[in-house]
Amino acid sequence: MSSVATNKRSFFSDFKRFMPLLKNLVAKDFKIKYRRSILGVAWSVLNPLFTMLVLTIVFKVILRVKVGPGVDFATYYIVGASLWNFFSEATSTSLSSILTSGALIRKVYIPKYIFPLEKCVFALVNFSFSLVAVLAVMLIRGVYPTWATLLFPIPVIYCFIFACGLSLFLSAVTVYFRDVQHLYGVLLTMWIYLTPILYSTETLEQLAPSMQFVKYILYLNPMTHYINYFRAVVMYGVYGDLPSIEINVVCIAMSLAMLGFGALVFKKAEGKFILHL
Repeated sequence: MSSVATNKRSFFSDFKRFMPLLKNLVAKDFKIKYRRSILGVAWSVLNPLFTMLVLTIVFKVILRVKVGPGVDFATYYIVGASLWNFFSEATSTSLSSILTSGALIRKVYIPKYIFPLEKCVFALVNFSFSLVAVLAVMLIRGVYPTWATLLFPIPVIYCFIFACGLSLFLSAVTVYFRDVQHLYGVLLTMWIYLTPILYSTETLEQLAPSMQFVKYILYLNPMTHYINYFRAVVMYGVYGDLPSIEINVVCIAMSLAMLGFGALVFKKAEGKFILHL
């Protein structure tokens, strides 16, 4: 049996063995996040609603930003922001997941990838609650789901795989370079403005037709593709063009490339984690 096959077998056997631990870690984070909170999990619904209300007033009412002919700004924003918030939470909390689990790692054997992966799963749980807010806004604003809405897990899975890959990379690098925790916050601030959440790619091209490099940056941004895909199936459905095979290939390629890169870096670095914890 080749070493590659042996490693794959070892990975899946370890993952299956520590699945209960993964579930317990998710449950623990869930309890900690909503501990002593009167509204509890309701905040996962109320937070995106309040943010949507404020930004709609600022960008739609005051600044009169348009995201497309006949497109409701409130719905457009909350659909895109929900997926972005999932990605942001997953990667941000994964940054220090190895560092904060140092005491446990030093005592017993646990596959170290469990910790950043758990943060991504927990963020996915929170995202599922935020979908209640998305659906509520859609119904209130007269944007009704269609059969195409059932395809929404596809872009979520793409984004989840990408987030897992980036989380593996970030959590590994942070063990060696603690400044990454601060730098990533700055990167996320830049990243969100290079992602069509408060604007559409079409509107940006009309405002700055000569700035072709902006178009290229948006195209190379994986979150642009995931969020546009998510909006395409959730908002537009049968009334718009569903994502083509080419778009799916691009999304899959970006997700798997990041997962492979993150896993490779994590695998190379995890052997010396114990020396830096």
